[in-house]
Amino acid sequence: MNLDVFLSLFSLMLVSLVVFLLSKKLRTPYTVLLVIAGLLLVPISHIPFFSFITSFELTPELLFFVFLPILIFESAYNMNFRSITENIFSIGMLAIIGLLISTLFVGVAGYYVFKFAGFEVPMMVLLLFGAIISSTDPVAVLALFKEYGAPRRLTLIFEGESLFNDATGFAAFLVVLDLLLHGYNGSDSFITALVSFFTMLAGGIVFGLLMGFLFAKLIESVRGNEHLEITLTLLVAHFTFVLSEVISEHLVVLGQEIRLSSIIATLIASMVIGNFGRYKMSPAVEEYMEKFWGYFAFVANSLVFILMGLLFADLSIDLNVAIFPIGLAICVVAVGRAISIYPSIWLLNLIGKEETIPRNWMHLLSWGSLRGALAVIMVLLIPNDLTIPGWTYAFSIKQFIAALTIGSIYFTLLVKATTIGKVVRALKIDALTPEEQVGYHKSKAQMYDESLQKIDALLHNQQLNKEQHDGLHQHYQRLYHSACIQCKDAIGNSNQLVENMLRMYALGIEKGELKEIFQRGEITEKIYKKILNMLSIQTERIERGNVQVHSAEEHFPIDGLERFVLLLSHLAFWRDHSFKNEDLYLYYRTLEKLMVRVIEQLSFEATSSSNEIFDDKLTLERLLAMYKELLANTHHKMAALIHKNADLLHQLNLSSATISLHAVQLEALDNLHKNEIISDKLYIMLHHEILNKKSS
Repeated sequence: MNLDVFLSLFSLMLVSLVVFLLSKKLRTPYTVLLVIAGLLLVPISHIPFFSFITSFELTPELLFFVFLPILIFESAYNMNFRSITENIFSIGMLAIIGLLISTLFVGVAGYYVFKFAGFEVPMMVLLLFGAIISSTDPVAVLALFKEYGAPRRLTLIFEGESLFNDATGFAAFLVVLDLLLHGYNGSDSFITALVSFFTMLAGGIVFGLLMGFLFAKLIESVRGNEHLEITLTLLVAHFTFVLSEVISEHLVVLGQEIRLSSIIATLIASMVIGNFGRYKMSPAVEEYMEKFWGYFAFVANSLVFILMGLLFADLSIDLNVAIFPIGLAICVVAVGRAISIYPSIWLLNLIGKEETIPRNWMHLLSWGSLRGALAVIMVLLIPNDLTIPGWTYAFSIKQFIAALTIGSIYFTLLVKATTIGKVVRALKIDALTPEEQVGYHKSKAQMYDESLQKIDALLHNQQLNKEQHDGLHQHYQRLYHSACIQCKDAIGNSNQLVENMLRMYALGIEKGELKEIFQRGEITEKIYKKILNMLSIQTERIERGNVQVHSAEEHFPIDGLERFVLLLSHLAFWRDHSFKNEDLYLYYRTLEKLMVRVIEQLSFEATSSSNEIFDDKLTLERLLAMYKELLANTHHKMAALIHKNADLLHQLNLSSATISLHAVQLEALDNLHKNEIISDKLYIMLHHEILNKKSS
């Protein structure tokens, strides 16, 4: 690798940063401007002084083994397992059945469309193109979904489909490519292809679970060493991906080669780390992880999309020859996407396994099907010398499919991505729910209220004179009262709406307090996850208009991933995940702290004279009564547990106090060091002393 390659790489990164800033000003999708910038770089690269720009190339190995694992991990790490399982039928229907429908439609219908237009293209070639182009890319569209206010469930379904159909699409691509390389021999080839497709998916899931839990244990074993924890998360993505490819090259069962889907394996391993392994990380690492992987995904996506323009310019097919087939392909792919969406979702709604998906969501899912990095990767993996009997064109199969693929990608980016906002508004998908309308005005009122307090503090500290203070105070007081009036208008006479908002507020307090308790080390991972799971279930119930709790004695089930962990805990090498008396006591005591915190805050709201919005005393009293009943029930259980284990309270209280004191000492030491009151040398010495005391 010479200096021109490095200069090209860093220049492209610099260009991507400029494009990112420009996209914010123009309010245009970042990926759209990247491919345009890539196209503009082509004529610039012909200038001798800038010829180095094209030195950095997208190779199949770079895309497949470096960029793709990064993109998979970054998306899968933040996907909530509970949300996925609750929408597994819709995600599975779109990612597997929908993708296969789209692939077959593009291959079969495309064959007849191309033939009618005068292009004799073998059906197997178009099936390969169908497998490549049927996978959706979440990068650009998800950012737009969030910006334009698409519902959370719709965003989740689309992201889940995009991630899982990367795996199914790549598996379908490998199956069709194998048929092209070795020929189609009737029903035997079809059965072999079908078995290969599903073994790739099933094998990938099993291997992904194994690698995910293995790396979660490794992360737990190095907890406290932040560099090792971050390195292990980097390894879990790439090591799982590469190792699954190595195994696929050598795994033979009963004379049959067994392939594992490296994409599905990396996806599942990443989800395990995100939903299970993240609680084994140090608090500082866990908070840093999203930024760390977000940056890597940003760089990977930037390079892929900006180099797509250069790749398009390097196509060997004359654009005059390719433009008509590209137009036909775009039409066939668009119809194939619609056919894969509407019947699948209609059938799912008919079965009633999940909450009904509205028709306007189907429209957006159909239109918002952008294509991206994975399609380019698959094209580059096609052998340059691939050919089949009957292929008589001057250009190769790879060049033909590359032209169709990149042309389709450009269409989705330049047309679909730029119109998604208009489609969202036209379908009224961005309409605020009653809760969101109240939340909007309530948030504004809270911001203005805190601004008023800050203005008073500035006057007190003599940073504003009386005249300046009065002018600003009067202005923000008007804004505050206006926001309160608008909030009350949004609430209307709906006492239920007020109650739901207050319940969400109370649960938010509990979640914030719970995370602080866990980060201080006062409770174990399994206690934290059990309570967090309980609070998440209550939040979901309120969002769906159901009761928060059925009774003070209600038992909340654990999610599917935790049930799987409990099953694994029976293995000899795994620790015991059952709740002992010590765990139960800490569990009840943590619940007590959360409820006391909520009761204090709700009591303050009930007596606060500044609360002009949620002034429904009856609703506040009803919610307070519920939390007081839950608190009394928790006290009763704690008392019964202590009565049976007399020495338990003394031991655990002393242990908990010691942990809290260590946390306070570390926080005080960090502040001293951050404010440069003590030197690095003193910080390291004192830090080691505290940690040694904690471990002794």
